Amino acid sequence: MEPARALYTLLGSATLPLLPLRLWWRGRREPGYRRYIGERFGRYHALQPAPTSPLFWVHAVSVGETRAALPLVQRLRAAYPGAMLLLTHMTATGRDTGQALFADHVIQTWLPYDLPFAVRAFYAHFRPAAGFLLETELWPNLIGEAHAAGVPLYLINARLSERSARRYARLPSLTQPMLSRLAGIAAQSAPDAARLVALGAIAPIVTGNLKFDVSVPPQALEVAAALRLHFGATRKVWVAGSTREGEEALIIDALARRPLPKETLLVIVPRHPQRFAAVAELLRARSLRFVRRSDKPARIVPSDVGVVLGDSMGEMLAYYAAADLAFIGGSLLPLGGQNLIESLAVGTPVLVGPNTFNFADAAAGAIAMGAAQRVTDGDTLLAAVAELLEDPARRLAMCEAARAFHTAHRGAAARLWSWLAPQLAHLPVSQPVRG
Repeated sequence: MEPARALYTLLGSATLPLLPLRLWWRGRREPGYRRYIGERFGRYHALQPAPTSPLFWVHAVSVGETRAALPLVQRLRAAYPGAMLLLTHMTATGRDTGQALFADHVIQTWLPYDLPFAVRAFYAHFRPAAGFLLETELWPNLIGEAHAAGVPLYLINARLSERSARRYARLPSLTQPMLSRLAGIAAQSAPDAARLVALGAIAPIVTGNLKFDVSVPPQALEVAAALRLHFGATRKVWVAGSTREGEEALIIDALARRPLPKETLLVIVPRHPQRFAAVAELLRARSLRFVRRSDKPARIVPSDVGVVLGDSMGEMLAYYAAADLAFIGGSLLPLGGQNLIESLAVGTPVLVGPNTFNFADAAAGAIAMGAAQRVTDGDTLLAAVAELLEDPARRLAMCEAARAFHTAHRGAAARLWSWLAPQLAHLPVSQPVRG
């Protein structure tokens, strides 16, 4: 073990006594964090027996990565019907999403903490033939122990913002060995690949963003149609989706300074479920009448109610499809922005704030194509909302541009599989089914 990795491990081990307490604390609002805590430390319960057939492992940290993994999981299942599939997560919402998407077709467990004893136990128990880490899941011990165990690990749908690249560059003795031990890297874009090369990655390829290849389920459109009736078919609806802490207050304060027409309805959907109650309290404190999605009333939202709190999980696509306009959260504050591709996929015009480094290429491309518009703060957001809701011709043009932009960027899954399939064919697993 390199000295830098040894120091990293020593520091991580010092936090070991606090980790169960942290999980228990997070479990106050998200009970999923209190389930199967032993898995985080490489201990597996009776529902996680050692595999009896070859196994492929996909790590998707949270909701967005889990959805992005769908095309890869589908191809692995089709090509290797005799193999088992393991899906790991770090967040409770990611695990719930995996259960909803894949049901019993995959094994699910938590990714162990990046401590050698936990990681070694993970590899010894599941013995994966290969592993696939989505986006920026770079863990020194996870990768180092995979290399020692002879498990090829691929970083796929890889992205690395300039900000993250600067952080990794401060620790070259930790970053370079980690990247060099990966079996391969498939980056979302050429700038992502270039930043990874500068840090020590070996010959990454560019395959595009898998999130463009996630199809809109018919069920989501059915839910969207019901939501639209619930919101009021004649009302103008805009969604503030995947908002992060502090953004709701910015939006509500701007709305107080510049009220929208009475018939306009704002739907706020916080990114994290543990914040639903806090946002409800914020709305009460500002004396704003609102209803909650979780109440699921049969009637239409009353005309004197101006806000719906979207406190439900797994319905983000439906919220966007039911709206005339969508603001994508995480972008008013320096948080990097959340996924705007979902709104583009259903043809809903997009507004984003100044901070979109998590989706830099998608945001820049959508703006250039006329599918999205950037705002600078809460006041310019409200001005843009007012302008677009009063201009149906421009909204229609943005809708068409959104669909065209989304269609033009599909195909990442096919490119990824064309690169992966020949490498997987050499692994000691059953021969793939030829399509």
